[in-house]
Amino acid sequence: MSVLHPDLLTADAKGALPVRVVGRDAALSGAEAAWAAANDFTGKAGQLLLLPGADGALTGALFGAGERFDPLSARALSAKLPPGLWRLEGVEGEAASQAALAFALGAYRFDRYKTKPATGARLAVPGVEVQPLLDIAAACALTREMVDTPAADMGPLQIETIAREIAESAGATISVITGDALLDENYPSVHAVGRAAAPHRAPRVIEIGWNLEKTDLPLVALVGKGVVFDTGGLDLKPAAGMRNMKKDMGGSAHVLGLGRLVMQAKLPVRLVVLVAAVENAVSGDAFRPGDILNTRKGLTIEVGNTDAEGRLILADVLTRATEHNPDLTLDFATLTGAARMALGPELPPLYTDDEVLAADMLSAAKDVGDPLWRMPLWPGYKPALEAEIADLRNDPAAWAQAGSVTAALFLQKFAPETGAWAHMDIFAWNPRARPGWPEGGEAQGLRASFEMLRRRFG
Repeated sequence: MSVLHPDLLTADAKGALPVRVVGRDAALSGAEAAWAAANDFTGKAGQLLLLPGADGALTGALFGAGERFDPLSARALSAKLPPGLWRLEGVEGEAASQAALAFALGAYRFDRYKTKPATGARLAVPGVEVQPLLDIAAACALTREMVDTPAADMGPLQIETIAREIAESAGATISVITGDALLDENYPSVHAVGRAAAPHRAPRVIEIGWNLEKTDLPLVALVGKGVVFDTGGLDLKPAAGMRNMKKDMGGSAHVLGLGRLVMQAKLPVRLVVLVAAVENAVSGDAFRPGDILNTRKGLTIEVGNTDAEGRLILADVLTRATEHNPDLTLDFATLTGAARMALGPELPPLYTDDEVLAADMLSAAKDVGDPLWRMPLWPGYKPALEAEIADLRNDPAAWAQAGSVTAALFLQKFAPETGAWAHMDIFAWNPRARPGWPEGGEAQGLRASFEMLRRRFG
């Protein structure tokens, strides 16, 4: 599990070098102005200029704010500043808190397989309560590290191990149903998708429960897709499509990170976290195109494409969430390439038919800089899910075209009818490297969801 440097953020500024936030074309003087001119530093947003002293040692830095300082731009600072302790100057109050969190988010590095792990900068923010910020950053780091870890080292068992550590640290309960026991416990679709994997990578359903004895509290269910590697099954993906499929468990990583955050913050809710962890492998026992799968809900599904497996496992665990009668259900899944075609890698679609929840999620997303975009659960496409010889098909008819919408409509068939439900079709990945956003795993919608939960229940 990811652990951030305990002093990544600190309220103690003793010995810290200053990072002064300056606007575009800020009035500088003397040697500082000459040094800025020599380095073409104009205070443009995101620019960084290190300031040397007479002896050549660093005395501080200037950080460009542009026309108006955006605290989220501090995410790049941790990648640009040299190692050591720094303090922000010219930023106070809520902006300082937001900048500190952005700095911590930008400090993430996946160096598990590096022989010489990198050392980074740390930030002093006097007057800011740093522990809640570190908890949020650590939840995002855990999510990103799980996504970044190769499938050989992040199988269903490893996801279970992380879930057990989270549950134990919070005093929560945890149950795990593995392998053929999934049939006995009525998770037939999870079993079907995962049964082709090697025995030590057997499919499993993981359920964490927290505060469940406090029946006067609202119940929140978090549901995550945990396909640890997706070959596409017998409908095999091409090499290019398979290259990053270690990230197909991103939904499970998100709900485990978010669940840990909810429990650390001690939000006054009952919490259920559900993960279906499988490998969509190829073997003689792999499920086939044309198979009819049973589900926990009792609906049957005709398999048209074994590469549309995420919705199959989510069908069973969303049904399990329904059995808890939740007041609110959020599911995260790296579900469709169509979502990327519609909105690209940086803007995950949000699906919900609850207007209040949609407004709350989008407001929180905007305020914390964790973008979401609402997409329609367009009922006109529901007939595309109809099958000739089963209740549903997992490959919607081609005439509907809107693959992310039809996938969400499929999940809606199994989502809890009590309370509100929202689905996020995340990419969980930065496809391009930039300061503060290294290429690789990314947490999307996690901070927005936590902020929404905090506002509703905190």
